[in-house]
Amino acid sequence: MGKRIRKLKNVRLHREGTDTLLYVGFILIAVAVILWKSFDTKIPFWIFTVVAGALYLAVVNFYRCPKRFYDGDTEGIVVAPADGKVVVIEEIEETKYFHDRRMMISIFMSPLNVHANWFPVDGRVKFVKHFDGNYHKAWLPKASEENEHADTMIELEDGREVLVRQIAGAMARRIVTYAKDGEDCYIDEHMGFIKLGSRVDVFLPADCEVCVKMNQITTGDQTVIARI
Repeated sequence: MGKRIRKLKNVRLHREGTDTLLYVGFILIAVAVILWKSFDTKIPFWIFTVVAGALYLAVVNFYRCPKRFYDGDTEGIVVAPADGKVVVIEEIEETKYFHDRRMMISIFMSPLNVHANWFPVDGRVKFVKHFDGNYHKAWLPKASEENEHADTMIELEDGREVLVRQIAGAMARRIVTYAKDGEDCYIDEHMGFIKLGSRVDVFLPADCEVCVKMNQITTGDQTVIARI
């Protein structure tokens, strides 16, 4: 696709978590200081410090954002848009945009996974649409249509199209999409971020070669899920 333009984010913690980590850190420190000064015994302080420290590290883990590169030719390659587990591999009749048969591959992200999302293919963003909805458990089939979600349509160089759907789960309450209408997009770029447990669906041409299996663990921007 010619010279690839990479807009990589050279960070270890995702920018979506900067404010959260800062505010929570201040609050925890303030509570710890109060406990230290308010009791003759330091047991409450140490109990709080251990518990709060463990919870804070869990939040830090959630917002981690590894710097990744796909090592290989990206032509005809579809990479996993997220870390997680493959929960759906199914040929479906897609009636919202394509009105034809599509191969849908879905990846479920638990709260322990990296929640940054990557573009799965090289191409151009045709449009991005956000839809309000419910918050069913993300692995349920109805979540793809009924839950709050954001759709990003990507047009490949040969004119074929790939749809990526970011889906909010039972715990997720915020979907962030960095993709913009009309922009070129590339594997290795961040497409967005979903806070807490969630799912990403990829709708591919029905004749694609699926390269993953059910329940397979995926690594975003690294695992090849299909060839088209």
